[in-house]
Amino acid sequence: MTDQPTHDEPSPAERYAASRRRAADQATSLGAFRELYDFDLDGFQVEACQALEAGKGVLVAAPTGSGKTIVGEFAVHLALAQGRKCFYTTPIKALSNQKYGDLVKRYGADKVGLLTGDNSVNSEAPVVVMTTEVLRNMLYAGSQTLTNLGYVVMDEVHYLSDRFRGAVWEEVIIHLPESVTLVSLSATVSNAEEFGAWLDTVRGDTEVIVSEHRPVPLWQHVMAGRRMYDLYEEEQGATVPSSRVVNPELVKLARMDTPRPTYGRSRRNMREADRERERRSRGRTWTPSRVEVIERLDAEGLLPAITFIFSRAGCEAAVQQCLYSGLRLNDDAGRLKVREIVEARTASIPREDLNVLGYYEWLEGLERGIAAHHAGMLPTFKEVVEELFARGLVKAVFATETLALGINMPARSVVLEKLVKWNGETHADITPGEFTQLTGRAGRRGIDIEGHAVVLWQRDMSPEHLAGLAGTRTYPLRSSFRPSYNMAVNLVSQFGRHRSRELLETSFAQFQADRSVVGISRQVQKNEEGLAGYEAAMTCHLGDFDEYMGLRRRLKDRENELARQGAVQRRAAAHTALERLKPGDVIHVPTGKFAGLALVLDPGLPPGRVGGRRDGYDHFDGPRPLVLTAGRQVKRLNAADFPVPVEPLERMRIPKSFNAKSPQSRRDLASALRTKAGHYVPDRHRKKRSAAADDTEIAKLREEIRQHPCHGCDEREDHARWAERYERLRRDTRQLERRIEGRTNTIARTFDRVYGMLTELDYLRGDEVTEHGRRLARLYGELDLLASECLREGVFEGLGPGELAACASALVYESRQSDDAMPPKLPSGNARAALGEMVRIWGRLDGLEEDHKINQTESVGQREPDLGFAWAAHQWASGKPLDAVLNDADMPAGDFVRWCKQLIDVLGQISHAAPAEGSTVARNARKAVDGLLRGVVAYSSVG
Repeated sequence: MTDQPTHDEPSPAERYAASRRRAADQATSLGAFRELYDFDLDGFQVEACQALEAGKGVLVAAPTGSGKTIVGEFAVHLALAQGRKCFYTTPIKALSNQKYGDLVKRYGADKVGLLTGDNSVNSEAPVVVMTTEVLRNMLYAGSQTLTNLGYVVMDEVHYLSDRFRGAVWEEVIIHLPESVTLVSLSATVSNAEEFGAWLDTVRGDTEVIVSEHRPVPLWQHVMAGRRMYDLYEEEQGATVPSSRVVNPELVKLARMDTPRPTYGRSRRNMREADRERERRSRGRTWTPSRVEVIERLDAEGLLPAITFIFSRAGCEAAVQQCLYSGLRLNDDAGRLKVREIVEARTASIPREDLNVLGYYEWLEGLERGIAAHHAGMLPTFKEVVEELFARGLVKAVFATETLALGINMPARSVVLEKLVKWNGETHADITPGEFTQLTGRAGRRGIDIEGHAVVLWQRDMSPEHLAGLAGTRTYPLRSSFRPSYNMAVNLVSQFGRHRSRELLETSFAQFQADRSVVGISRQVQKNEEGLAGYEAAMTCHLGDFDEYMGLRRRLKDRENELARQGAVQRRAAAHTALERLKPGDVIHVPTGKFAGLALVLDPGLPPGRVGGRRDGYDHFDGPRPLVLTAGRQVKRLNAADFPVPVEPLERMRIPKSFNAKSPQSRRDLASALRTKAGHYVPDRHRKKRSAAADDTEIAKLREEIRQHPCHGCDEREDHARWAERYERLRRDTRQLERRIEGRTNTIARTFDRVYGMLTELDYLRGDEVTEHGRRLARLYGELDLLASECLREGVFEGLGPGELAACASALVYESRQSDDAMPPKLPSGNARAALGEMVRIWGRLDGLEEDHKINQTESVGQREPDLGFAWAAHQWASGKPLDAVLNDADMPAGDFVRWCKQLIDVLGQISHAAPAEGSTVARNARKAVDGLLRGVVAYSSVG
């Protein structure tokens, strides 16, 4: 009896077919590429690579940590195999540095280059890593480096939504030559198909590959008190999260933690049982401290962990709390290894700068396996934290949300302290997209079998709301594209005005606007069908009912207008009467909670306003008199308590010894008040004759209504109800039509306004770019036009390097506290005068923008220059030591370095845009760069 093949073993024919497939696969570029890795590629990676090899562009949308950069690396492999170039673009320099290091390890330093705003390494190599802005500038300049370019990888392409920098991604996508294949790598977005459809329109055949599969399963938890609860109720023994049913234990906990309403009872009157229940509930469900969280994660084997705290100060405080508690996560061997790596990486930093930078406190945390990570840190320090975390020598990192963007720094666990963060204007709930981005760091591929996201319990937390955040994959890509002044002159220079306008209409911003119009148009069609029905229902056999309703509406509008005018006049009269009050006036408060006799203690006028006059006081909501009532209460009243004018009834002397906080003082003075004025009976304010009674227009409208044929209809009020519905729907429809009109050709209309202003300033003449326009074409940034006008008017002429650095800083710097009350410290002499001139020029440009209807809230236009970094820039460029500059600037070292880097970038632009002859600006700009590029700024990072 022969052995039959088992069902698990392939037949000889199947083995032969598989062998043929492997041989065919190995003959492709993808087959050779797969040999470079010691793991199998995932299905979405293979699909994207096959599309690339077939000559298509690709958009890959996949979760953080899923390995989508493999597709970008395959584009590099294809370019090298074909003898062509590949540019690998990233949104931030740190990510460029990281990717540069990865590609150098694989292909060698001779084949890989790096280009960032202030660094150039092997720029003519076949593979160049760069920030997206560098590629945009190359395209506008027609750089020779673009020759033989075959592939462009746009990593983190979802940055296109970024309000300040997102437009750069669209500029690159629109302007890349048709021969270039585009590889777009994005986080999971809910409208990937829409973005892919746009790419297909502007770049040709583009394959959209979406993967929502996480290679490492993610478990969601809530930590409350000493316990860690699962967010979802899972089946016993489940190995991957599958349930979306909220854990009943958490729901019960939330119910117990919510205090019962007391319905006006004070805590003193609460039942003892209620108080005991609340005490027990709080005892079980406190928010664990940062130290308790790390200790618990360590005990559960869930380190390394990243704890997201939406504040730099909070991150630093968390490290200090861990140090003070004596927490240690490294053994002696780990501690020694940390010290060895840190000393090697920071060897170039002068010893005298280490104290200023907080080096020793930072090192102590690292040796214990604890660190902070935020934008205020020195870039070198951040890079060391990232390296030690990757090596497992730092096990607890407290970070701001910026860490979630781009940097390859996965952890086993991610902790969120709160679900609320400051968005620059207010404290707002984090969105499902932000929650996904933050928790996406949990679970290291090839290391962890599962990742863990832990949210700390807070009072009034809703488990259902948290489950909604964790279970929603809503992260739509929204274009932030708007034409800038620099973009306009560069486009007109290359394509002329008409073609430029057409190009802008191919932007993703316009694509989305046009698509949104489709839904609104459908609603307009539905409304028009409804209007036809309403019109039939309100038809009257006696006459034109629409005309009749028009008369009724005009009458109602006129009556409302007169009522509003009367209310305004009454408020104004009451306001004026309040302004005349003086301390010691006895008045009768006409209405409100404190109606009755009252003695004015303080008329409640703001400083600078006396006897009803306003002396330069612009913000005033009306007098708020402080009064003593006959019932012995001292209260601050407002305009709402005085709907009618108030007049003093009597005058009383207020004793100098009177103390509003003393019950005895209040009792004595209130008694005197009742004795003095208790006999007064307040005048009843009779309602005046209505203005409508004597209004000729109202009388005329009423007569026309009575004379109209439809007024005598038996079904008049039924018709009127249908007519009201008709009018409401017609109003809504007109609003929708205005929205359609506003969204169609929005980008082109903005371009027309920008073009008009540049024409008025003689930067453009028709399709010609003037000398001033060519200068503007070399200046990039939010204040590009201001920088160009300053060069045009010679504001920077005669300034020394340090003074020029101070002035140029106003073009890039933005204070984190926009409403900072303290005026900035400024250098004296020429620099101060030049800064004043810059603000004057900005004021002129701001007025012109208003004339041309250029709206800064739409990210178009010039914001006011910020002088807050001028002193620090001047001091550092003039050679002052780091400790003196940082103390004066009151700024973290990381922020200082970042602003210096941006300042160096804009000074480089100024040196290229300034006149070559008869001017000292270009030379002094280069000297200023040399003065700034020293110490911490020079050694801060590779890029």
